[in-house]
Amino acid sequence: MSMLKEVTPELSCPVVIFSYFNPIVRRGTGCFAAAAEEAGVKGIIIPDLPYEEMHAFRKKAIKNNLELILLTTPATPSERMKEITKASEGFVYLVSVVGVTGARATINPRVKDLLQEIRQVTNKAVAVGFGISTPEHVSQIAEWGSDGVIIGSAMVKQLGEANSPREGLKRLDVYAKSLKNALP
Repeated sequence: MSMLKEVTPELSCPVVIFSYFNPIVRRGTGCFAAAAEEAGVKGIIIPDLPYEEMHAFRKKAIKNNLELILLTTPATPSERMKEITKASEGFVYLVSVVGVTGARATINPRVKDLLQEIRQVTNKAVAVGFGISTPEHVSQIAEWGSDGVIIGSAMVKQLGEANSPREGLKRLDVYAKSLKNALP
């Protein structure tokens, strides 16, 4: 949080934290939400927080001006997807596959249909994540109508394979630009 507090004033885009719920609980949900707001965070994604259990944390998020971004997956039933998209703040996170995150060779073709289904029940932005790692993936998802892509593991890999933090940032810069250039 202290690092974020230093860099967020220099950023031109909002910061969204992706965290599992246990570290948030260990810090204290109220303390975490207050620290996130103080650090300049605008939203939070908690992939392991079930929809039915997010209401108590949502109150703390609202109190601290944080948008709680919810996830929907290929296995989410239509009625539940409608509830999730209605309750999600900022944007809706469409998980592209069932399972764990990480780079994949191809994008689940069902994402195209899921994007259309979500568009029928909300006008919120939709970002697709899990398994996105190449410019070709980004281009395909944009063509299908996604408003954004979420790339985590592949970026961490760029940093992790570098010989130094400075080299890691350079690698990340080149990688991010290749992804951005894939957008129409």
